[in-house]
Amino acid sequence: MKKVLIDTNIALDILLKRSSFYASSAAVFAFAEKMIITAYVSAASVTDIFYIASKNIGKENTREAIKHLFHAFEPVTVTGDNIFKALDLNWDDFEDSVQYVVGESFSVDYFITRNTKDFSGSNIPAVTPEKFINIITAV
Repeated sequence: MKKVLIDTNIALDILLKRSSFYASSAAVFAFAEKMIITAYVSAASVTDIFYIASKNIGKENTREAIKHLFHAFEPVTVTGDNIFKALDLNWDDFEDSVQYVVGESFSVDYFITRNTKDFSGSNIPAVTPEKFINIITAV
């Protein structure tokens, strides 16, 4: 079973039903719901997800949506060690370096993101939801 780390933008695509991205991101969610994959979300992303989503759909709707999302996407801990390793990476985007280190600590096979270029320093492949769908369905 493939293990993936879901980037913040993918979770937001699902919660906010962003028309251009919803279908492919929701398909990744469905893979996790059906236990075809194991999907993680960094706990460091949860506050950003909540903040952005609540501005669009309200706090109570966001709370319920996140609870539903986390039935399929498991939130995983960010440790102090993860933070120090991310700082040592010296990437341009610190959030992405934290995501990378967390993904590495959980031995994920892929990062699912729409910003694949942000993970160019990664030895773990970063793929869009569309590309990941093709990978999973080709097996």
